[in-house]
Amino acid sequence: MQLDDIRAFSADQERGAWLDLLDPVTGRSTGIRFKLAGPDSETQNRARLRLADDLSEVADAEGRVSAEARERARLDSLARCILDWEISEGDEPLPLTHANAVRVLRASNWLQAEVDAFASSRVHFRKDAN
Repeated sequence: MQLDDIRAFSADQERGAWLDLLDPVTGRSTGIRFKLAGPDSETQNRARLRLADDLSEVADAEGRVSAEARERARLDSLARCILDWEISEGDEPLPLTHANAVRVLRASNWLQAEVDAFASSRVHFRKDAN
């Protein structure tokens, strides 16, 4: 591997990869897709930095952050990793906005876990792996 290979890998992660969300019980396709930035992308780097800033802002005088505030910041950070999606609400495509992304992620813990696991794994973001 050379420096050019490392740079290309990071560029692949910035372009993102599609996660086809599967039903957690049946394993069948839900028809919902998320395009996520990879863990070494600039998008995820900015999300991590923003997470640190967000947590600093809500810390009390002793540096403690409530569980509720940590969870809110975590979901905000995960939502920032979504580059695109295919999801409908009431038979209409749901526009990708940060507020909508957080709302969708809040809909289910299993959905959050799937998105987080995919976005955290480098294997999904190599051109030769997709």
